[in-house]
Amino acid sequence: MTLSFIDIHAKDNNKVKHLRGLCEQANYRKKQQQTVLEGVHLIEAYLKTGKPVNAFYLTRQALENMEVQQLLDQLSGLPVYVLTDSLYQDIRTLGPGIDIMAVIDTPSSPAEINQNSDMLVLENLQDPGNVGTLLRTAAAAGIKQIICSTGTAAIWSPRVLRAGMGAQFSLSIFEHVALKTLIPTLSLPVYATSSHAQQSLYQLDLKQPCIWLMGNEGQGISENLLQHAQGIAIPQPGGQESLNVAIAGAICLFEMVRQRLT
Repeated sequence: MTLSFIDIHAKDNNKVKHLRGLCEQANYRKKQQQTVLEGVHLIEAYLKTGKPVNAFYLTRQALENMEVQQLLDQLSGLPVYVLTDSLYQDIRTLGPGIDIMAVIDTPSSPAEINQNSDMLVLENLQDPGNVGTLLRTAAAAGIKQIICSTGTAAIWSPRVLRAGMGAQFSLSIFEHVALKTLIPTLSLPVYATSSHAQQSLYQLDLKQPCIWLMGNEGQGISENLLQHAQGIAIPQPGGQESLNVAIAGAICLFEMVRQRLT
């Protein structure tokens, strides 16, 4: 089978409305159980998983791009909707780049959490950039399980997907988890960064599996969860009050990597 190219010029076309809903509305993505990948490199990362794409949306100019041609050459039997430049620009969430989107089914969570393996737990992190960056960092550090509370930015939203740069596809992700119920049941050590903690990150022995708990950008970890975690401090000789949560997470995870490599 070959690809089927379909030109769309009207903004009230049902396919355009569907794409816009997926890009803009979390409730619509949840109802449809679909999401949008935007940009060649994110789509390529997804295709490497071997999972199917439902449809492509792009502009006529993008069809002439060599990277897009190489990507489409790998596929067959899919609809490719060619939008006018104005329609595409009105829907896109990504900045300037190659104008291509792919609609996919939202990946489902694994059956259960492996409580004996490293985890990154996100409590009410709301900034998509921070969440995506932490996913990338966890994947790079070898942590495979991500646990998210209700209130954390939707992992499969276009903005978090973009910030994660495809890291989501290599992770086991659990969303809307009741952390107040889960955290007290875990036997692995749980670490949470805190500006009030006395123990330094660099005093910990991180060679065994552990759990990293990262909290809301403004409020930090809730008091309820802190009761079940060991607070640790990241030394800051420069005297800043706090670090960005994604930066703090990266420092912690790669101190763990450093210890395990040595």
